[in-house]
Amino acid sequence: MWPPPAGAYLDEYFNLHYPANVRHGDSLEPGLDEILDPHWVQYPPQNPIINLLVGVAMILLLFMSILGNGCVLYIFLKTEKLRTSSNVFVINLALSDLIMMLTHGLPVGINIFIKRYWMWGVQNCKIFAFLGGITGTVSIMSMVLIGYDRCNVIVGGLTAKRISKKKAVMMVLALWSYATVSAMGPFFGWGHYGLEGLLITCSYDYIKKDFVNQSFILYTLITHFLIPMCFVIYFYAKITRAVVVHEAELRSQAKKMGVDSIKQANSNENAEFKIAKVAMTNVLLWIGTWCPYTIVVLIGLTGNYATLTPLVAGMPSLLVKTTSSLNPLVFAVAHPGYREAMAENLPCLGIGVRDVKKGLANGSQTVAAST
Repeated sequence: MWPPPAGAYLDEYFNLHYPANVRHGDSLEPGLDEILDPHWVQYPPQNPIINLLVGVAMILLLFMSILGNGCVLYIFLKTEKLRTSSNVFVINLALSDLIMMLTHGLPVGINIFIKRYWMWGVQNCKIFAFLGGITGTVSIMSMVLIGYDRCNVIVGGLTAKRISKKKAVMMVLALWSYATVSAMGPFFGWGHYGLEGLLITCSYDYIKKDFVNQSFILYTLITHFLIPMCFVIYFYAKITRAVVVHEAELRSQAKKMGVDSIKQANSNENAEFKIAKVAMTNVLLWIGTWCPYTIVVLIGLTGNYATLTPLVAGMPSLLVKTTSSLNPLVFAVAHPGYREAMAENLPCLGIGVRDVKKGLANGSQTVAAST
């Protein structure tokens, strides 16, 4: 609602005050009752700057996601040695995160500079929430698969049975199929799609009190967050323990060999163990970005709506979107092979160190060819 209605004013702290009869969502397009819960309408309007900041943040996250996930897809698909079965899950995560921001960041970013509230209609709200359900589920489950694969490789060691590339692709296809079927529930009467607190984005409606809707939200909460979180913590706990044991063995070996510096004995640590050292970062990032949104959903399930203001409900949703931009940094940039490929193919980004020997060899071949 901008410009504000007659009677609105700014106080000395720059807080915007509205007349008592003005309500949140008064400027919504007509015909959105199907996706608008009355709970959100009872509040006074939020400061327009909040929605403006959400729109700006969405656009920034969209560009970050395109750059980060686009680079991951380009590098992993272009570099043959990186097209391993393990990296199939990383590629899938990047693809899912990119689709999430293209389908969410773009419409919200456009919307916010044209109208203050959702302008795309009921059907597009449902499609928006449907695509968010698919990509959110795929991203979470991809983290589980990455954790499982790395746990299998690092903890199992040389005796571990590696996942073949064909099996990895089949697992990814099964994951997309499961996520699509799960997100379709509201289209068939199980669950509901609706506008979220700030009335600028859509998701599963966790406000409705009927059993059909609450059972769907509970199912989604358990199978798409709680169970995957337990698996992720379990896998990375095993990885962390393996790293601790490995380093203890290196210290023992260094003492027997009379090596003065433990770092000297650690210098040949393999790539998998280096990657494993970011395990706790992965877990903390995942929990930190998804837990606030889960808490909001739980508040909706318990019926404690007094604390569920539009701002409280809207901010965690934005936090979840940041995951799609941070995932490439955590899962790909920490990969030594990826960093080397980045230095070779995209040196302008300044990430990684180029293989000097390979560069010299290519230079020699070029000179030889020219002579």
